[in-house]
Amino acid sequence: MPLYKLGDFDPNYRETFGGDDVKSLELYTQSGVRVGDISDVLVDYDGRFRYLVIDTNIEDSINKKILLPIGLSHIDYPAKRVYVDGLSKEQVAHLPEYHDNIAVDADYEERVRGVFRPQTSNLTYDRQTYNYQQEPDLYDLNDQYHQTFRLYEERLIANKQRVKTGEVAVGKHIETETARVEVPIQRERVVIERSSPTSLDAVVNPEEAQFEQGEVARIELYEETPEIRKEAFVREEVRVRKIIENDTVEAQEVIRREELDIDTEGNLLVNETNLEKHGNV
Repeated sequence: MPLYKLGDFDPNYRETFGGDDVKSLELYTQSGVRVGDISDVLVDYDGRFRYLVIDTNIEDSINKKILLPIGLSHIDYPAKRVYVDGLSKEQVAHLPEYHDNIAVDADYEERVRGVFRPQTSNLTYDRQTYNYQQEPDLYDLNDQYHQTFRLYEERLIANKQRVKTGEVAVGKHIETETARVEVPIQRERVVIERSSPTSLDAVVNPEEAQFEQGEVARIELYEETPEIRKEAFVREEVRVRKIIENDTVEAQEVIRREELDIDTEGNLLVNETNLEKHGNV
């Protein structure tokens, strides 16, 4: 896993730590002996502290930069000090020297761990599978100055869910009614008119008078009859479709949030730092 200098990873790290600068702290043993200064910090890809870069100065006899696994330190920002559990001259002498332009690879880190790893450790180092969680004593921030308090808050999470609100069925049925239509027709009838001659005393010539028995005049009569039939026509077309209407629904709910309460006794200087940018540091 690649490591980054604190300033390269977060150029505004001082603001992240509420104005505190870890690189300005001095390094002391638990007994109060000053053994050097913090010149830089190496963090991993997630911004977690992994090593303190120590500019050692032990009894003016050993002066070199070394890497100190973060789990062996106790950072005390109020006192502006970093305490280390028993960093000896022998350990410093066996540690590889660190330079600003050096590449801290897996082999370099294992040389550093080999100096601090207890002899009772049963860890079998495998470069391909090793991770920092395998050695919490070297890399975990678990003392009172490194404790992490998680403050929780509730948030409203809005999701959308499609629910069926109704259904429209469109069909057709047949309605009947009696329709009337008027059709003009013609009908023939016979009109027989009988009239008296203009002169009842006129004598008809016998040769013109022809008396015939059984004479019949035939006249054919016709009439029109209506012919009615039914035909189907398209009266109306109905298209069925659906549209989407957008609306905004506002909901409200009471949410809770945890805030930090700090109780102190005595005349203590307490600095509250803000770790919003890289909360994993």
